[in-house]
Amino acid sequence: MLDVAALERCGDAGLRAVCEAGVDWLQLRDRSQSGADLLAAADRAVAAAHASGRRVRVVVNRRADVARAAGADGVHLGFDAMRAAQARALLGAQAWIGVSAHDPVAVGAEPHADYVHLAPIFPPLSKTSDRTPLGLAGLRAAGSAGVAVIAQGGIEPANVREVVASGAAGVAVTGTIANAPDPVRAARALRSALDA
Repeated sequence: MLDVAALERCGDAGLRAVCEAGVDWLQLRDRSQSGADLLAAADRAVAAAHASGRRVRVVVNRRADVARAAGADGVHLGFDAMRAAQARALLGAQAWIGVSAHDPVAVGAEPHADYVHLAPIFPPLSKTSDRTPLGLAGLRAAGSAGVAVIAQGGIEPANVREVVASGAAGVAVTGTIANAPDPVRAARALRSALDA
């Protein structure tokens, strides 16, 4: 995930380099931004993703209207956003629509979602959290819902293999890349761990 402040720190060349290093998708989130500022950030992310020469999806948190206007691949819906069926009607059948869950039991609750972010698996690296980490057992419990589960929270190259082995269809990170001294190197390390 990439908040708008992280996008500004990376700059266009840095964002493109992170995409080239193996990132499969960018998720833009920043509740403090106006719609116009978020749209400008989404336009930049979409341009960097396309310029990378790789298939890098861009999703925008909560704002299906911004995702549509920017030509992003989809929207990630939090707990206070529209329902996945509404987003699907607005963005179309090909849109990538995700939702959040903090409990394995809630993973199958949105039948129109393509994926569910399940978090936190481990203590987050990007922020403090009062949520108890679900651990690998929680991730395994979510696997029976019949939807792709994207594991988030404390994911780094050292634990990505066990996360995928526990049923994750993919991983989402913030701190592993955004807080790294060299985000491109961090993205490459994560990509290498995933590919292994």
